[in-house]
Amino acid sequence: MRQYHQIDLATKTVTTDELHGEDIVRAGRYLISKTLLESNVATVDPLSEKNPLIFSAGPFAGTNFSNANRVSVGCKSPLTGGVKEANGGGTFGFAMGQLEIAGFTLHNACDSWQILRITKEGEISFEDASPYMGMGTFDTAKKLHEKYGKKVSLGICGPVGEYQGLLSGISFSDVDLRPSRLAARGGVGAVMGSKKVKAIVLDLHKMPTLHDRKKVMGAVKEYKKMLDAEPAIVAFQDIGTAMVADYTNHVGGLPVNNFAVGRAVDTDKEIFKLGGDALRAQNLERGGETTHACMPGCTIQCSNVYADKDGNEVVSPVEYETIGLLGTNCGLTDPDELAHLNYIANDLGIDTIELGGMIGVLMEAGKGQFGDVKYMESVLDDIRSGNENGKLYAQGTATVGEHFKVARIPVIKRQAISAYDPRVIEVTGITMMMTAQGADHTAGNAPQYDCKDKSADELVAASIDLQELCATADSLGLCIFGRAVTNTHVDFIINAINEAHGIELEESFFRELGKQTLEFEAQFNKAAGFTEADDELPNFFYDEALPPSNKAARWHSKEVNDSARSIQSQA
Repeated sequence: MRQYHQIDLATKTVTTDELHGEDIVRAGRYLISKTLLESNVATVDPLSEKNPLIFSAGPFAGTNFSNANRVSVGCKSPLTGGVKEANGGGTFGFAMGQLEIAGFTLHNACDSWQILRITKEGEISFEDASPYMGMGTFDTAKKLHEKYGKKVSLGICGPVGEYQGLLSGISFSDVDLRPSRLAARGGVGAVMGSKKVKAIVLDLHKMPTLHDRKKVMGAVKEYKKMLDAEPAIVAFQDIGTAMVADYTNHVGGLPVNNFAVGRAVDTDKEIFKLGGDALRAQNLERGGETTHACMPGCTIQCSNVYADKDGNEVVSPVEYETIGLLGTNCGLTDPDELAHLNYIANDLGIDTIELGGMIGVLMEAGKGQFGDVKYMESVLDDIRSGNENGKLYAQGTATVGEHFKVARIPVIKRQAISAYDPRVIEVTGITMMMTAQGADHTAGNAPQYDCKDKSADELVAASIDLQELCATADSLGLCIFGRAVTNTHVDFIINAINEAHGIELEESFFRELGKQTLEFEAQFNKAAGFTEADDELPNFFYDEALPPSNKAARWHSKEVNDSARSIQSQA
């Protein structure tokens, strides 16, 4: 049994439902899309009190099942205007599981800023948040831990979320108490800010009740063995997500200078300092951590702790998407400069993808020079202060680009395109076009897929396959970096779920869960007014060939959706 709490912030009342069996499993992204659709909120103002904010943890939450403790956060996105599920690592989903909470929804809004507290005794209370207002996430976390101790997990609305800036995510505690794991995309932090919830504090408690604990613990050990034996996982364990930068730079699909170029460095002539190999070597030399688990129990450990030249911690983590958008897309070449900016962004609780896309557009508009770290710091200073410029910048890439009348604005559904240029990395580009989530590579990423001479039908089919599997992972609280094992051992995953919750799901459930999630999301966006035109790439991707490959985008939204309809009609 797990509890699900409906929390009315206006009246400070709580209604609790008991979930059993399959209802516990249908979590995360599935639950969010289904709930939002059934709540008829597709046309509400996303920053009004009518927009629910949903937190959901998967069926393994609270255990040490590797990479299975992610937390999903969902709402109508104030950035895209469509459905949004943003998930993050850290200890928050783990804490929910340990408290035997499947999820909770925040309804309406508080009259004044509050801290929401949930204890191991099951008490849900509200406390005055005024001592924490205006603080960055690190000072907020420090102060909260001084009050509540270290055996808690935090979900924090940063200072940008306080004034409802759309760059803002929700910052969760990592295993070392840093509030540096974000549900970052789509402006979910702005929705938390609109509800006047500064932070959510959950007790860390004990492993939840399981139907057959012995068998589940056996599955945990077996899963670790499978991960450790998988070459793709071993590479993540060794270098982390930063290794993707070496690949995208090599193939010419890395965003550089507002997606003007696809390669930052010719590695035959010089070292790519922002690549995973170089970062790892430097971090080892400085005494930093080249591997780091973002959530309890995870054996992939694809994150890092970046150290300066004196061996002092600068930030954790430096991930690929930050390298690509806040780094090369803004013309940076020095990893120390990037790490410093990454720390500031984490303290503000903002999405480094949207931030990097937005600053790239500012540079495109001539407001700053590509590679000028001092200019980038000044932008972050404005965002922190919430002055007139800062509040404009905090609205994201699309709004800033339109304000300065920039022709090249790299967004889909008003969300910044992540660090895979769709002219070269085509399947991922098609995913970002198709997904209801806005430009989001995690909806179905295939950077190494060989697209040469492939038709639209072939590429769309590959994208749909991945989208279904990724939607399932997001619905089960699984990190997609384990997909080399989870997607090829579906029988094992389903059997472990059955043993955990005393049910008899069939293997087909795994794929059907993802399909249903995508259908709900599409229905929500249609009700919100989205059309096929919203799936189109910005014109410059079609009109400008990308150096050094000299490739331009081949597929428009109609061709992509025609292929999708044809494939789905034959399924």
